[in-house]
Amino acid sequence: MKPALWNPIRRILLTLPVIWVVVSVVFLLIHLVPGDPIAQMLGEGANTADIAALRHAYGFDAPLSQQYAHYWHGILRGDLGQSLRLHDSVTHLVLQRYPYTLALTLAALLIGIAVSVPSGILSALHRNRWQDRTLGVVSLVGLSFPNFALGPILILVFSIYFGWLPVSTAGTGGVGDFLVHLILPAITLGLGLAAILTRMVRTAMLEELGQDYIRTARAKGLSEHAVVYRHALRNALIPVLTVIGLQFGSLLSGAIVTETIFSWPGIGRLTLSAISNRDYALVQGCILAVGLTYVAINLLTDVAYTIANPRMRSQ
Repeated sequence: MKPALWNPIRRILLTLPVIWVVVSVVFLLIHLVPGDPIAQMLGEGANTADIAALRHAYGFDAPLSQQYAHYWHGILRGDLGQSLRLHDSVTHLVLQRYPYTLALTLAALLIGIAVSVPSGILSALHRNRWQDRTLGVVSLVGLSFPNFALGPILILVFSIYFGWLPVSTAGTGGVGDFLVHLILPAITLGLGLAAILTRMVRTAMLEELGQDYIRTARAKGLSEHAVVYRHALRNALIPVLTVIGLQFGSLLSGAIVTETIFSWPGIGRLTLSAISNRDYALVQGCILAVGLTYVAINLLTDVAYTIANPRMRSQ
């Protein structure tokens, strides 16, 4: 089989054990909770008969191996169980909230890339000058500001003081209204990523600009724009793509705090609500959705390597 065809298949096959581990850990999550999770769901005032009935309804009275097989069977059928508090299927609740978290995460990722790539290139091209020092200070400030501090500041400035943007929720007036409500949460989540990526792009660009092929390209009379963007930047994207793939998981986890601050109806806010209500089936479903998304993003990152650098296709 040709390497160009075999490499994507091999990457997909390598993700299967990871998916198995993720599903197994999520399944064991409810069994690692101290005490009886069913008794915690019902509260201290529940009687023995109600606890036994709910244990049977959830299948917790069956052997662990049988519960594990039943959980896998449900996942393959798209059935993640039933939410005790919300009286709805976990699958429906997760699918209802997932697009909001995905939209927020992708918007934050786009903001991070849009800010960091030009800033990193500018910093590398003006190494040790005032542009580089200024961007270094701004990046340090961005890294030092957590989401739970930046979010309220943005709300105070842009929503309450100036009145330019809505405070919270996702809006109900169509796509335009949705995008307006998305701005502040996406900026809150994306600026931290931009600070990390700016330093990464700067370091990668400095390394590439010092390579022999860059000097050769300049000696051949290529324009500075072609040297920087067509040659140096393309090779510098490889380590940057790695960081982006890894940081996507951080964005998903950071979305929990951001969604709470802005009352964004995503999976993060749903997870916190499920934890506070001791709705363990819903907690399992939310964590599984985030975990599988992280696995899928890492697979797409591997594919992006070959797009950014064709030499990776034969490796």
